[in-house]
Amino acid sequence: MAWFEWSSLFIRWFHLIAGVAWIGASFYFIWLDNNLRTPPKWKQDKGIKGDLWAVHGGGFYEVAKYQRGPEKMPETLHWFKWEAYTTWLSGFLLLSLIYYHGASIYLIDPSVMDLTPQDAIIRGLGLIFGGLFIYEGACRSALGRYPTLFGLFLLVLLGAVSYLATHWFSGRGAFIHVGALVGTIMAGNVFFKIMPAQRLMVDAVTNNKEIDPAWGLAAKLRSVHNNYLTLPLLFIMISNHYPMTFQHPQAWAVLMAIGIVSAWIRHYFNLKHIGISRPSVLITGAIGMLLIAGWVSYPRATQNEASDIQAHQSSVSSNKAPLNDVEQRAFDVIQTHCANCHSAKPTDELFVVAPLGLMLDSWQQINAKAPLIYQRAVINKDMPLMNKTGMTEDDREAIGQWFKP
Repeated sequence: MAWFEWSSLFIRWFHLIAGVAWIGASFYFIWLDNNLRTPPKWKQDKGIKGDLWAVHGGGFYEVAKYQRGPEKMPETLHWFKWEAYTTWLSGFLLLSLIYYHGASIYLIDPSVMDLTPQDAIIRGLGLIFGGLFIYEGACRSALGRYPTLFGLFLLVLLGAVSYLATHWFSGRGAFIHVGALVGTIMAGNVFFKIMPAQRLMVDAVTNNKEIDPAWGLAAKLRSVHNNYLTLPLLFIMISNHYPMTFQHPQAWAVLMAIGIVSAWIRHYFNLKHIGISRPSVLITGAIGMLLIAGWVSYPRATQNEASDIQAHQSSVSSNKAPLNDVEQRAFDVIQTHCANCHSAKPTDELFVVAPLGLMLDSWQQINAKAPLIYQRAVINKDMPLMNKTGMTEDDREAIGQWFKP
């Protein structure tokens, strides 16, 4: 399994590098476009719509944006597309490696829906590419001409996808598929609209033809969509480290709430770039995040907590009965060294919910995650965390004898 770990590491690393390049370029050009100012008349006479002066790295820079295009196409023209394409390609490869190749471990949660790996993969691809098809169709329809209505439509679309994903997949698998759809929409905006518009503009300048302003406006609109989707996507990318979000009973609503508030916070910076300072946007965004944190953290077991614990212990006990000696030994080791964290009700002081949403209370849950348990406890030996519970080599061997890969 070492090849899997190293492949995951290198692809994830590359995905992160490509994503930094894409997001950095996207944020820079949105900032640049919002900070362009009307130039002197002699520059306007040359077709320059706006310009900007900046200082960075020990030098001064002047950037100019043409109303339509330069009189003659320059010999060297820089395009910004591979940042988006390599981010999407590496992300999809990572999704395939972890959540599709390892569907039974990371994507499927029998307590949510008992799917076969094939069914889960088909549903996942359907959400991603079906969602892209619906989004692209809406952009090309009359709805695309009404930003407010389109924004509401996009919220409904992402809400529906979030709801379906959290009722089909594991919490981590659900969140990452919503993120995959958002990332696919963003890369699709570059592929389907932004790059074709830029090619039309270059061709027009090269052949001394008139540039249609609609090309640039349509491309800019898609760039704005990407701009507001960036912060929600970044949250999803790190969410698998925070199970209190994807393990929540209304995880789809948690995801939507954080996405909406983070896009609202992004709106503050977009306004600031054009000289509009509205601290109220940032303040209400911060308040929104605090309210979400309070809602997610609020104890959900109150009056029935004692009976819930008793039922949980009874469930664990009943799962011991039909096990043979090797299974019983593995079960006891896992309950002693793993279930203190990976439980519906963790007893470890560091966790209030099970890390990564992985619960090992019952034999059914343990059996479903056997390859992952074996990999982390026997091969990598990085679990339990810092070996806080003192798992011995004999304990690890007991798990290995049970799994027998």
